[in-house]
Amino acid sequence: MKEHHYFLRRAEASDAVSLAELINRAGEGLPLTVWGWMAEDGESVWDVGRRRAQREEGGFSYRNATVAVVGSGIAAALIGYPLGAQPTPIDADTPPVFVPMIELENEALCTWYVNVLATYDPFEGRGFGTALLEAAARQARAAGLVQLSIIVTDGNSRAERLYRKVGFRPVAERPIVKDGWDVEADNLILMIKDL
Repeated sequence: MKEHHYFLRRAEASDAVSLAELINRAGEGLPLTVWGWMAEDGESVWDVGRRRAQREEGGFSYRNATVAVVGSGIAAALIGYPLGAQPTPIDADTPPVFVPMIELENEALCTWYVNVLATYDPFEGRGFGTALLEAAARQARAAGLVQLSIIVTDGNSRAERLYRKVGFRPVAERPIVKDGWDVEADNLILMIKDL
């Protein structure tokens, strides 16, 4: 493994371009699909992604992100936050693609949820994912939580191998509802790691 000098830091609003790209990468294209539904007149899907990453609140806010920096650029990012003790309601108007995800998140209450973990291609396989998961574990412990949770598709075997290697175990799965999402996978898998 080639050694990279890097450091981890909390993300800033100015990191929104990289965060949007890495959010879409982690989401295997689903974010671009969803952002297309949300785009306003004259706004591209990437504009929506950047706007959402720059928000002060919400799951995909830069405030929930930690980035790995090599030189002056971002190599990888993690977005994580605590899931509360109350299940998220699934309303009749919830887009079908989100229903299995919400169901799985509702099985991971009171955990630190790793919503996004992604690395740019040139930096894959160099330990950034592991380092960011260690940072998530520290954040979880600081919040008084004793488990990490993550959802992965069964088509992302590389990510699933990493999660197993660092101690995650599968606990539940749901069939994917594609609803316009072009993904080469059939199921979402909820994985939990005890800290």
